[in-house]
Formats: sequence, structure tokens, C-alpha cells
Amino acid sequence: MAIISASRRTDIPAFFADWFMNRIREGYFHRVNPFNAKQVKAVSLAPDDVDAIVFWTKNPQPLLPHLDELDKRGYRYYFQFTLNPYGEIFEPHVPPLAERIAVFRELSRRIGPRRVIWRYDPIIVSDATPLEYHREMIAGTAAALQGHATRMVFSFLDFYGKVAGRIKELEKTKGIRVIDITDESRREEMLRLAAGIKQIGDHYGLEVLSCAEQFDLAQLGIQHGSCIDGRLISSLFGIRKDFPKDKNQRGECLCVESIDMGMYNTCSFQCTYCYANLSPKNIAANLAKCSTASPSMIASPYGPTAGSECKKSKLEGCQLELTL
Repeated sequence: MAIISASRRTDIPAFFADWFMNRIREGYFHRVNPFNAKQVKAVSLAPDDVDAIVFWTKNPQPLLPHLDELDKRGYRYYFQFTLNPYGEIFEPHVPPLAERIAVFRELSRRIGPRRVIWRYDPIIVSDATPLEYHREMIAGTAAALQGHATRMVFSFLDFYGKVAGRIKELEKTKGIRVIDITDESRREEMLRLAAGIKQIGDHYGLEVLSCAEQFDLAQLGIQHGSCIDGRLISSLFGIRKDFPKDKNQRGECLCVESIDMGMYNTCSFQCTYCYANLSPKNIAANLAKCSTASPSMIASPYGPTAGSECKKSKLEGCQLELTL
């Protein structure tokens, strides 16, 4: 059995709900090595082979009509729902915050507040979004979600290579300066902001956790969290097993092992801080090849044989490694 991550690679609920449900009905998908497209692994999606599905999304609305079918088929799942208040500066194609809060509340009423995790991720401190802006937005969103969420997870912006390039371009074209709040010289400011977040969380009954951060905030009552959370899965669904840590993630990440669906460079939100997209040109090229019938999301000459073999063989977990 395995945990299915849907997904770190792209926003499946927002843009690929139909593709996802086709994979559910077919009972498998293809996981393509992002560094070598000829390496394909067929993975079973049979309910008995799936411990749980973890959805990552900024807008799960397109998937909501399919939840009844997922329930009837016996799948266990929860959502990592990112609610950031950045608008077109950093999230040019994300629906307005008020609309997403309404969807969050609807989803929470449908499946329960423990199964919808609020992510405020990443925290971007800039000329347009100073510290006080975040305190106000977190407080306002927490108030709107009261009774509809029990956990809030946050992280600070990581200046990955391609992200740093976009940030520099933003400063050049828009005159917006982004600050690394985790820099040692700004540690006191960061701690004050984190303490404020914890205070807001306590007020609204939210467990506040950090995500993949190097520094320890335990003195503020904030523990390190995990997105693919084995303990949460065990608690929610009564699964009694030890989930090993995912060795493929960076050291600070506490997620347990999972298998990601989908493909990089396919998310149309095109957020400035996104690590999963290279450029609008790459996104457009991949979207032109997307197919709801493709086991891997993108039409590929390597997939069909592997898919049919996997489907026919009913192998345990369908861990059929293909080097083509």
C-alpha cells in the first residue's frame, strides 16, 4: 500500500480533476521520472492499494463534484488547501481570496475540518506585503475559517534558483523588493511574526505548525509539521502502521513516503514563488500535450504498454519499473 500525493508537481484538483478521476476509474497511473521521461513506473490506484490520498491545491472546486464517487469507491483522503492573500503580484491567476475561503468552508462542511488543512505558504515579506500585512491577513482569514479548520501550516519563502530569478525580475519591472525574513539579521522580526501567528491560532482554535523550516520555533509553541502526515492519516482513518520518512525530500521536510501524481510545468496558476514551474513557455508546451486519457497526464509514446500490463497483472502496488 502507498500514500498518493496529488500533488507536489501541479494543482490536480484545480486543473486536472477529470484526468484524476479517469485514473481512479482505470485503477492506475504512470509516474514519470522528471529527470528521465523514459523511466516510467505504473502505480496502482485500487482502493486496497492506497492508504490515503493527499490533495494539494489552491482551488479544489472542480474536484468537489467527484467526492461522492471517491467515497463510494472507498478512498481515504484529505486536503492541503493553500489560502494566500497575494493577488496578481505573486499569484496572478489564482481566484480571489473571498471565493477560495467560501470553497474552503464548503469543503470543510462536506468532509470535516480535520481533513482540510489551511496552508499559509509561503510567507513573502516585501514592500507590498510587509509584516503587518501578514498579521492582518492571517487574522482575517482565521476568523473566516473559524469552525472550519483545526490546523494551520506556514512556511517562509525559499529563494530557489528559478524563484530568485523571478523575484529579481519583479523588482526590476514592478519595483517591489522582497526581503528574506529568515536571514540572521532579521531573526527578531521573524520571531515576532511567528509569535503573532501562534497567538492568532490560539485565539481561533488552530494548531499552528511550521513546514520544512531549519530553525526551531518550539519556544513559541510552534512545532515542525509535515504535509504528508503519517500520524494524521493514522488518526483520521484508523490505519495502524509505521510510515517511514520520505528520503527523497530535503532534510527539513518531515513528510512520510508518498508517490506523486502528475507532471511538473503544468500548473496554470503560475505563481511567482512556485518551484514546480520553470517558465510560461514550458507550461504552454506541456499543456498542449495534456490528455485526460493519458496515464501520466501528458501524452507519451512510452506509456500505453506499461499501463495495460499493470492493469492486467494486478500486481501488488503495481510497482512495475520500466526503463525504456
